[in-house]
Amino acid sequence: MKTSNVLVLILVLLYINASTEWPTHTVCKEDNLEIYYKSCDPQQDFVFSIDKCSDVATHTFNIRASMVLRHNIKELYVKLNLIINGKTVLTYSETLCAPGHSKLIFCGMKKGEHLRYEGPVTLGIKEIPQGDYTISAKLTNEDRVTVACADFTVKNYLDY
Repeated sequence: MKTSNVLVLILVLLYINASTEWPTHTVCKEDNLEIYYKSCDPQQDFVFSIDKCSDVATHTFNIRASMVLRHNIKELYVKLNLIINGKTVLTYSETLCAPGHSKLIFCGMKKGEHLRYEGPVTLGIKEIPQGDYTISAKLTNEDRVTVACADFTVKNYLDY
């Protein structure tokens, strides 16, 4: 009896280790706009949502994001890539946290702490481009270790 329990436990652990892909999460899906995301960090998924899909087309909208930190955030850098038809067409990077230069309230958080943000976000663009595309986002810390990573799929059918 004990041998069968050990065998089942080993099979479950092997299955968990073999699975390196997180599910695709739906952020919003309305008539003209769909947004999905998938964590590209094989060790951690996270929670992300917005109030209403239609709000994304405005200048500022509210989000909620949450995760348990696997690494300290003394310094934090973001790199975004806009990918259309498998090709990167635009790259943007910015320092979000650095000594004496902290743009976010969670700068300085430690490994194991629960990072949670709920509030407004401003994209800085006037409209979401029409079409199907991917936005790849990667947050790294001062050790160049991935803090969070996701690929967002955007499908905008609205013709402005």
